[in-house]
Amino acid sequence: MKNVLVVGFDTRNIVCSAKRAGYTVHSIDTFRDFDLQNCAESSERYVCESPQEFKQRVPKLIQTRLKKLEPKIEALIPGSGLEGLEFQNLSCPVLASRPEAVKEASDKARFAKKLEALGFSHPRTCALAEYTSLNFPLMVKPVSGGGGVFNRLAQNRPELQAIFEELSGIGFKEEGLIVQEFLEGVPASVSLLSTGKEALSLSVNEQLIGIPWLSRLPFAYCGNISPLKTPFAEEMERISEALVLEYGLRGSSGVDFLLTEKGPVVLELNPRFQGSLDSVELATGLNLFKAHVRSFSGELPEKPAKMRFAGRGVLYSDRELFIDEGRMGVILREKSVDIPNVGDVAGPDGPLTSILAEASSRNEVLKALKTGANRIKTAFGINLPEGPFYT
Repeated sequence: MKNVLVVGFDTRNIVCSAKRAGYTVHSIDTFRDFDLQNCAESSERYVCESPQEFKQRVPKLIQTRLKKLEPKIEALIPGSGLEGLEFQNLSCPVLASRPEAVKEASDKARFAKKLEALGFSHPRTCALAEYTSLNFPLMVKPVSGGGGVFNRLAQNRPELQAIFEELSGIGFKEEGLIVQEFLEGVPASVSLLSTGKEALSLSVNEQLIGIPWLSRLPFAYCGNISPLKTPFAEEMERISEALVLEYGLRGSSGVDFLLTEKGPVVLELNPRFQGSLDSVELATGLNLFKAHVRSFSGELPEKPAKMRFAGRGVLYSDRELFIDEGRMGVILREKSVDIPNVGDVAGPDGPLTSILAEASSRNEVLKALKTGANRIKTAFGINLPEGPFYT
C-alpha cells in the first residue's frame, strides 16, 4: 500500500505522520494548513460553517476525489469530525473501527452507561432535560466531538438556561447536549493501539485544557505534554486497554481521564487519531500512522522502553486576525505546526497555530512552549497572559 487519502475536520498531524512513514498522501479537511500542503501530494479545503456540515458533505467529496486521483487510492483514513460515519460504495478499504462501535464509543451519554456497567469511575451524566438529577455546578457538553470548545460550566439554573440558548443559537439541539457533574482534577489521556483482539498503551499524556496563556476558552483543548509521570499510569493503561477491547476498536485510539484525589476518572473514549499524535511521536520515537496501518494486519509495535519529554501547545487567537506575509514569517520562525497560509483569517477564539517542543524534562518543554507562544503573542498583539514558566 502506497497511496492513501486522509479525511477529517483537521488532518495536518495525520497527513504529516503518513508522509514521514513514506506514504503518498492526499487529504480533505477544513484548514489545509501550510505545513499540510508541504506533506500532501494533493490537498483540498472544504470551507464550512460547522463540523456537522462537514460530516454531512464529506461522503460526496470523498467519492468525487477518489474518481479523480491517480494513481488509485489504496486506503481511506478518517480523522476528527467523522466519528461513526458509514463509508459506503468506496473503491478502497477504510482503516478505521466499525462505524457502529465508533458511534457507541463517541456518544458520551451511552459511554457513561457503559462505564457504569463496567464499574469504572466516571462523572455522573444525564440528558440536558434530566439535569435536576444532578447537583450544580454542572458541565454542559455536546454528546459527541467538540474539542472542549463548546463545553460550558453552569453554576445554577439561570446559567444553564443561558448556556442552552447560546449553544442552540449555533446549531445544537437539546438532544445533542448532555450534563455532567463537575469534578476537579488534572486532565490526562492514554494513547493506544489495538488490533481488535489485542491492545497496547503507548503513552500516558498530560492534557493542556483551558490554559490561559494559550486560550481564553476555559475548557478548550490546548495540547499535550508526553509522558505524564503519575502513580496512576498503570491503572489508566489497564482501563484504556479494557475499553478499546470492549468496543472492539482497531487502530489508534485515546482515552481521556481526570486525575482526582480519589484516583483516575474516565471522561471520554476517542476512537481515532488524537491531538496528542505530535507529542507522542516525539516522546516515543514511533510513527503512529505506520503503527495504525500495521494494526489492521494484526501487528502491534513494542511498547516504548524509554521516552523523552515532548509537547504541543495550541495557541488561539483573541480576535479576528488576517495572516499576511509578516505574521506568517513570525510563526515560521518558531518550531510551529498547524501553520496558517497567507490570506487565511483566524477567527476570535479560533486556533491560530501550534508550538512543538522536546527536552529532557517537563519543565523544559513547558518553558519552550511558553517562550514560543509569547513571542507570537507579542508580535501579533494577542491579549493573553504570559503566565509563569513552571506550573
